[in-house]
Amino acid sequence: MVSYKELGLVNSKEIFRKAFEGKYAIPAFNFNNMEQMQAIIQACVEKKSPVILQVSSGARKYANQTLLRYMAQGAVEYAKELGYNIPIVLHLDHGDTFELCKSCIDMGFSSVMIDGSHHSYDDNVALTRKVVEYAHQYDVTVEGELGVLAGVEDEVSAEHHTYTRPEEVEDFVTKTKVDSLAISIGTSHGANKFTPAQCTRDENGVLVPPPLRFDILEEVEKRIPGFPIVLHGSSSVPQDQVAIINKYGGALKDAIGIPESQLRKAAASAVCKINIDSDGRLAMTAAVREVFATQPAEFDPRKYLGPARESLRKLYMHKVENVLGSAGKA
Repeated sequence: MVSYKELGLVNSKEIFRKAFEGKYAIPAFNFNNMEQMQAIIQACVEKKSPVILQVSSGARKYANQTLLRYMAQGAVEYAKELGYNIPIVLHLDHGDTFELCKSCIDMGFSSVMIDGSHHSYDDNVALTRKVVEYAHQYDVTVEGELGVLAGVEDEVSAEHHTYTRPEEVEDFVTKTKVDSLAISIGTSHGANKFTPAQCTRDENGVLVPPPLRFDILEEVEKRIPGFPIVLHGSSSVPQDQVAIINKYGGALKDAIGIPESQLRKAAASAVCKINIDSDGRLAMTAAVREVFATQPAEFDPRKYLGPARESLRKLYMHKVENVLGSAGKA
């Protein structure tokens, strides 16, 4: 067994406390490879922001669990080399079994999510509590989930939203002893979060998705005051990146995300962690497609992965500074 403390990582407890008090959210950025990790650390060091490096079950299979662990350890040292020792959490995103969560804890993760939201309420409680009991032995923090997000991302998919029921949150948190809670208030996974039929158009003709259910969030806050809340599926799907992808041969249709103004509002509440994955995928894909289309003779991976990394760095600096409010909080 490897302790995350040996790797220089932190759990989410202290950074969530500060985020709650400071009315900002910690960025939770998914990564699968070196370029993504470099861009995340570069952006967060430059902006002096704490960060959560998220690994999905699919990413773990793709990149190898041992390599990911050493990449996270390398991220800690890389941040120091860049000049600022930011707090870094290594987090399992959407763990669906006790065995997967246990394996990640044993391999040096400092935080895990157990997503029992597709089970019955009682089974979700039992599974979450089992993970918490194991994780807390090693000072690893645990995120649970109530409610189901629609959409598809990696190995997580659901056709319909099931909004979180505020009347369940106090009982769930008390019984499971989770450290944070992911809720469903209208965000969703993937780049196609809404259909045009679900949206209205503003004065400029731009599609505007339905607003997040802040009434649910406010009721949750009343029932579990001071408790860290998490938003999944919170990519904004920048239309400039979608346009570049489609200009250079892509076929992204009806890619609509969560307005950044709504995420900024959420970050100023009890929401202490906001997950962003699809936006990063779009930024990297746009940069790679542009190189392939404009420099067709290029075959050096560094010549297209380098621009992809730079595009991702700029995007995440913007998120940290202007959306999450975590700049300068490391």
